[in-house]
Amino acid sequence: MKKITLVFGTRPEAIKMCPLVLELKSRPREFDVSVVVTGQHREMLDSVLQAFRVVPDIDLNIMSVSQTLFDVTQRVLAEMRRVLTENRPDVLLVHGDTTTAFASALAAFYLEIPVGHVEAGLRTYDIHAPYPEEFNRAAIDASAEYFFAPTAATRENLLREGKPAERIFVTGNTEIDALRFTVRGEYSHAELDWAADSRLVVMTAHRRENLKNAANPEGAMRGIFRAILRVVNEHPDVKIVYPVHLNPAVRDAAELLQNHPRIHLIEPLGVLDFHNFLAKAHLVLTDSGGIQESAPALGKPVLVLRDTTERPEGLQAGTLRLAGTGEDGVYAEFTRLLDDEKLYAEMSAAKNPYGDGTSARQIADILAK
Repeated sequence: MKKITLVFGTRPEAIKMCPLVLELKSRPREFDVSVVVTGQHREMLDSVLQAFRVVPDIDLNIMSVSQTLFDVTQRVLAEMRRVLTENRPDVLLVHGDTTTAFASALAAFYLEIPVGHVEAGLRTYDIHAPYPEEFNRAAIDASAEYFFAPTAATRENLLREGKPAERIFVTGNTEIDALRFTVRGEYSHAELDWAADSRLVVMTAHRRENLKNAANPEGAMRGIFRAILRVVNEHPDVKIVYPVHLNPAVRDAAELLQNHPRIHLIEPLGVLDFHNFLAKAHLVLTDSGGIQESAPALGKPVLVLRDTTERPEGLQAGTLRLAGTGEDGVYAEFTRLLDDEKLYAEMSAAKNPYGDGTSARQIADILAK
């Protein structure tokens, strides 16, 4: 029997790891499974656990007010040293590119415990975009022994970096698996009722590099929001629902949108609600990563509010378009997708390159062997 520990700490990680937790736990003759959550994003994590009915075996609860990358890294590293020393799994599974994943993988590496990286091989090859995620995922892959790559392109990234071919497995992305648990035919919500007479645009925007910093005192986010206001003013049949991230800097920037009658700023949605909002949307605006995978699986075109993406397969398949972060570029791309019926139809019909919803089962089969 394989002893497997999974660790995650943020909402996006939980959405993608919970289907794998459930798959592994459904096979008790093959796996002894333990789940560790760090609580890096406390409130947003808990709602996902509840939606998937996953109960952690260990909750490190490391989140603190105004925490920094230094705080998260040192707390996760120290706590995971303790957990892994006591538990000694055969494999530690981490996901993606968060600070939780990076610090946990580093702790396992120091203890000579094999790391399996779920969603391995994503790259922009720009260490600052996204920041700090590009560093995190490359550092995890530098220390991992097993690589669960979502696509053939991410496998090629790993091969170019010298990772052993026999330890790279193309499995698709567990984000698609999650939709099987969350999207429902019979679903209603007051915000969807409000938007029923319009083309609904679901938006997320929270990336650290889009916020103001020393190099860009205003930050890109306010320019993005100004572009969105221009487009909505010119399209009276469009309504936007924007679940605003809890980061105070994001909320400060989002004040630009709060008084528009066809833009609703709401509190963050649980995963079940959010996936059903995606299913009802006309299109999606996002600077998130996982949404670039899940929305196309539901037939929704995605405009990526970033200058680059580590998911080029979506660009090649036609499910995504880069809108950039400049005001005029976002305005032009958003307007085009609303006005160009042919482009919209092509993006809606494009095949999602991120798998068929069987990724968790494939990863479990590989671990069993």
